[in-house]
Amino acid sequence: MLFLPERYLVTSALPYANGPLHIGHLAGAYINADIYVRFLRLMGKDVVWVCGSDEHGAAVTIKALKEGVHPQSIVDKYHKLFEEAFQRIGIDFDIYHRTSEQIHHETSQEFFRALYNKGEFVEKETEQYFDLEAGQFLADRYIKGTCPNCKFEEAYGDQCENCGSSLSPTELIHPQSTLSGSTPELRKTTHWYLSLDKYEEWLREWITTGFVDGNQVHDPGEWKNHVLGQCKSWLDGGLQARSMTRDLDWGVDVPQEIPGAEGKKIYVWMDAPIGYISATKQWAADNGKDWKPYWQDEKTALIHFIGKDNIVFHCLTFPAILKAHGDYILPVNVPANQFLNLEGKKISTSRNWAVWVNEYIEDLPGREDELRYHMIKNMPEQRDSEFTWKGFQDSVNNELVNNLANFVNRVMVLSHKYYEGIVPEFNPDEVFVSPSTEDYDGWHESEMLQLHDDIQEVNDYIRNFEFRAALAQLMKISSQGNQLLQFNEPWKAIKEEPETVKVVMNLAIQVVAALSVSLFPFLPFTSRKIRTILNLDEIKGSSELEKMLGALSEGEMIIKSGHSIDQPSHIFTRIGDEVIEAQVAKLSRGQKKDNTKAKKEPAEKKSSGKATIQYDDFVKIDIRVATIVHAEKVPKTDKLLKLELDVAGETRTVVSGIAEHHDPSEIIGKQVSLLVNLAPRKLRGIESQGMILMAEDGNGKLTFVSPEDEVETGSIIS
Repeated sequence: MLFLPERYLVTSALPYANGPLHIGHLAGAYINADIYVRFLRLMGKDVVWVCGSDEHGAAVTIKALKEGVHPQSIVDKYHKLFEEAFQRIGIDFDIYHRTSEQIHHETSQEFFRALYNKGEFVEKETEQYFDLEAGQFLADRYIKGTCPNCKFEEAYGDQCENCGSSLSPTELIHPQSTLSGSTPELRKTTHWYLSLDKYEEWLREWITTGFVDGNQVHDPGEWKNHVLGQCKSWLDGGLQARSMTRDLDWGVDVPQEIPGAEGKKIYVWMDAPIGYISATKQWAADNGKDWKPYWQDEKTALIHFIGKDNIVFHCLTFPAILKAHGDYILPVNVPANQFLNLEGKKISTSRNWAVWVNEYIEDLPGREDELRYHMIKNMPEQRDSEFTWKGFQDSVNNELVNNLANFVNRVMVLSHKYYEGIVPEFNPDEVFVSPSTEDYDGWHESEMLQLHDDIQEVNDYIRNFEFRAALAQLMKISSQGNQLLQFNEPWKAIKEEPETVKVVMNLAIQVVAALSVSLFPFLPFTSRKIRTILNLDEIKGSSELEKMLGALSEGEMIIKSGHSIDQPSHIFTRIGDEVIEAQVAKLSRGQKKDNTKAKKEPAEKKSSGKATIQYDDFVKIDIRVATIVHAEKVPKTDKLLKLELDVAGETRTVVSGIAEHHDPSEIIGKQVSLLVNLAPRKLRGIESQGMILMAEDGNGKLTFVSPEDEVETGSIIS
């Protein structure tokens, strides 16, 4: 970040109020934002986190039509479910608002009016699909047809959910109305368009350099590669004017003083992100604050947490709207996550292939942090990831129970056994051996300083939106605590070296106390349990981490000697096979039959002699740019080379059958394409960790598949 913010405004994507929350939503825009915001609060920062239900748009009205109710009934139902799910899983917004509120309608209309009065809109008469049977124009989501790109037959009029292509309704092949099933006809209608092409060069400069009007407001090097890549792809393809209005009965009215506004609604993708602003206004009104500094002061850091399907709207469309208005700041980062898959398949709400948050909480009460832990551990930060119930069980039993819970419980049990639950006093000059240091005086103080550095590493990961790495570092601290006990064996040393045991146990208690604070952004329920056991005040989220780091930086104890701790209790318990089997069975039972009518090729039809694969198979492949740093022939072979490759700081060993085509000394420094998520296998006793992609010509010559220009190692190939 190029400036020191005075405050932070954090947003999470507004969930559509047409269905319940599932774990894919949590992984995309909510748990990650919750970690970041809790961390900022613990560091004493001025931060406001806003979100709310997106209650307009065709998705809501389609749901209402299917259920035969008014759209308001639909949004009321799911808004309540959202609030309950977020609260029960520990998502701690400053405000969870809704776009059906009057303040949101007024804010959206103010934006539209401001852009209209500035001449930012172009009024266009176009042809739009009209359903003769329903007697109305059709919004994009009211139309389905065959995608012109991948031939998927259930593509919507705005996007193909199979290949991800952005579409317009007139591009669909064989369009059909989702209202009546009939074939719609094109009729003329008038709408207001925002000329995104007018802002194309300005957006390109802002995205790629971070500069706006000569001032650098963000560092592109801090943005995720796939976010920048998607933005550049859209910009390179050329931006087009986009309609900001729709012919709908449900939504925010276009200001009625504008000629021709009757029956027109503001397009949901203009209306929805403005929901961040209206939510901030409501929060400010509720708390006696001024909302304007959070949206209009350049010393505010605006950060959007979203899924990758919303990148174009938050990085191109909404910034163009803000720029056109003229009074608002732009985001300093949009750390979009990729998608979370489920048991080898893409999550699908229509086929009920999902783990619903409300149902999880009912089925596994009291295990909110177990889900949070596994979601963070597998968060799709840079590429798509996957949730499996078996993986969830392994995370709980092998990591939370065997590592974290085991460490905390051992410390508490031994403290009560030896010191009646009183944090022991000790001789600071006591000398003994630990797993990480040699014998010297002042060992306890030195370990406090090391604990400070370890926690700062966690904090640095959080600042860089690397939440998986931050959690792994915290679990490493817990592992080191277990090693401290295992190495010194206080249960054996208590009789012969009681003073040494006091030092060890005091330090172990300090580590538990440090974890109780640093775990709060990740596992808030667990943090509270540990604080209760330690007989410490519950964390309120205001500067506690900052204060703790200050103490540790001076080598001071977090809990003073003489403090009384409560009786130990288990913070996690194992999950049995029967629980997992029940969830897998429930998932299978709940899946609806896939009624899509995607065109199937005859079984005998092949492409280049190979059978076709499905898109879901393709997205599992993770190919990265890697650099060869060492190469040598595998002894007693003619074809094999042993290669060492750098992949964003990680070294991978790969055995490749290219020795007859490439001299080892000539390929050092070569950038190649590496399949990184291929299961390891041993070749001639060497574990090969991936596969290098090669092209073979008609003469059998193997050539590396490499980027045309040198790029950062670890870059995703997609």
